[in-house]
Amino acid sequence: MKNTESILKNIENLKKSASDEISNNSQKSDLEDWRIKYLGRNGELSSLMKIMKDISPDEKRIIGPKLNQLKNDLNHLFESFQLNNSQTQKYVDNFDITLPGRNISHGTLHPTTLIIREICDAFRSMGFQIHEGNEIETEKYNFDLLNIPDDHPARDQWDTIWLNLTNNENNYLLRTHTSPMQARIMEKNNPPIRVVVPGKCYRYEATDATHEWEFHQIEGLAIDKKISFSELKGTLYQMARKIFGSDQQVRFRCDFFPFVEPGVDMSILWEGRWIEILGAGMVHPKVLTGVGYDPNEYSGFAFGIGPERVSMLKNKIKDIRNFHANDLRFLSQFVN
Repeated sequence: MKNTESILKNIENLKKSASDEISNNSQKSDLEDWRIKYLGRNGELSSLMKIMKDISPDEKRIIGPKLNQLKNDLNHLFESFQLNNSQTQKYVDNFDITLPGRNISHGTLHPTTLIIREICDAFRSMGFQIHEGNEIETEKYNFDLLNIPDDHPARDQWDTIWLNLTNNENNYLLRTHTSPMQARIMEKNNPPIRVVVPGKCYRYEATDATHEWEFHQIEGLAIDKKISFSELKGTLYQMARKIFGSDQQVRFRCDFFPFVEPGVDMSILWEGRWIEILGAGMVHPKVLTGVGYDPNEYSGFAFGIGPERVSMLKNKIKDIRNFHANDLRFLSQFVN
């Protein structure tokens, strides 16, 4: 029995020494030396197995399975380290250290974000503040306070995305323009006011190369005493110069918007033709009255710009749907 305990101890010691030694073998030649030492014909395992012929049958029933398990464990150790060593060597052999490193890919801002920031910076340099507003709006602010009556086409289901929200006091919708912020800002502030409001808008309409159901808009509002139409023209002309260049030509033509009077559209001369980029006008007296301002004391102007349209002109983009396509071939062209 004492002899059996001694042999079992030798088996454990051999397993431990073999495991410790192979962990320190980093070279292919070292691994082969380990195999010869422990698994070779005259190796440590063969020497230990020779005792089987000199022990009793009872001892063989105890020692035999232990020796077989040791053999399997050593073979498994060798195969595992051999596989790891070959994979490492293959990687080293195929790696050319003279190759240049790979460029790290950096993200960039979306082209819509870039043009919104550029337009907002142009107005900020003229003393305007930047505000953001609700994308879910009420009928009151989206239409009523902007002099858009019940029978106006903009209220039709084909243009407006109404929301099925339970509320007895308000009808909710996804805002069709950023103009509701005119009323909200005027309600909470006394003149003078100079703000621009960038944000998303939603209209239930078919998409094509120049129209999207989800788009961005930048609303502008200036309210003070004795603001005139000439100040509206001067402000927008200055913005166009900052965005498109100091020699940019601008044209104003009469247009109709319910919340301004008079109303105009502004076009720029681009590649030999006039292209409209925004609508504007003097804030309608009904809008001023609706928020508690005296139209005899205060006046102002408002405008709305489609930043994607501006970006399309500036960057020669043919299809507005590219802004929402998530195509990296398109997006990677814009670096901030």
